[in-house]
Amino acid sequence: MVIYKTKNLITIIGLMVMLSWYDTCHSQTFKINNDIKRIVFLGNSITYQGKYIEYIEAYFITHYPDKQFEFINVGLPSETVSGLSEPNHAQGAFPRPDLHERLHRVLSKTKPDMVFSCYGMNDGIYLPFDELRFQKFKEGIHWLHREVIKSGSKIVHITPPIFDERKGKAYANVLDLYSDWLISKRYTDNWNVIDLHWPMRKELESQRLINTDFVLAQDGIHPNNYGHFIMACNILWELDEHLSSASYGFENFLSEYSNRDNILNLVHKKHVLMKDAWLTDIGHKRPRMTIGLPLNEALKQKDSINKAIKLLID
Repeated sequence: MVIYKTKNLITIIGLMVMLSWYDTCHSQTFKINNDIKRIVFLGNSITYQGKYIEYIEAYFITHYPDKQFEFINVGLPSETVSGLSEPNHAQGAFPRPDLHERLHRVLSKTKPDMVFSCYGMNDGIYLPFDELRFQKFKEGIHWLHREVIKSGSKIVHITPPIFDERKGKAYANVLDLYSDWLISKRYTDNWNVIDLHWPMRKELESQRLINTDFVLAQDGIHPNNYGHFIMACNILWELDEHLSSASYGFENFLSEYSNRDNILNLVHKKHVLMKDAWLTDIGHKRPRMTIGLPLNEALKQKDSINKAIKLLID
């Protein structure tokens, strides 16, 4: 079975390869239980883009219409958990923001039941592997883990998406190493870790056997919508959520729902509204960000959007 997305030949073949890899290597599942209501996503610009979070929320909205999950995206572009920054980041305009500066406010204001954390892409600051930078990344991840647990929340770590080696093999290798270390924490410390890195790499390799120009990220960093779809699928599988066979293709995601497109559009509208409202309310040191609506006003608009979504599902 092959499903084509016109112009760039996105097929179901790569996803089936990825499913085979998942079935072979998968070592854990952990469901979002009934006691989990508020789910916060931390990360850098890839999380701020947030398309993968939108796909995940759309899945839960359609499959669990009677549950009141709240997905909160507080990803911040350029951010690291390592605290590192290039000397000339953003042409010298500002250093990379450091999660250490805002995490306590994120946790106190959002009061999450579960946190998904996706760091690593920026933490090697786009330079070849260096043991000191790697150590700073590991220290930052350990600190993040401890702080979230101390807050009373659960935490799920997510390996960083791939850096396309066509943009630089050395940095692609850095993220391979960072991802492998995070995966190892499953076994050494019993952490909940979802691997996106290696499935995305296998997907890219599989697709390039069909189309050598295929990309998951035009700039080598920020996934396109299909890349975010791959991220969402892997997270859902690790959460022991089983997409129907009709949903495996990118174009067919949730196509069993007649109002799929309207649901996805409303979820997107809600996320654009709320991520900037939350970031503005929490506060951060990253310039050039959109100033969100006051949180109370944004929450009222969110409630209206949720009611519109519910009407499409009922």
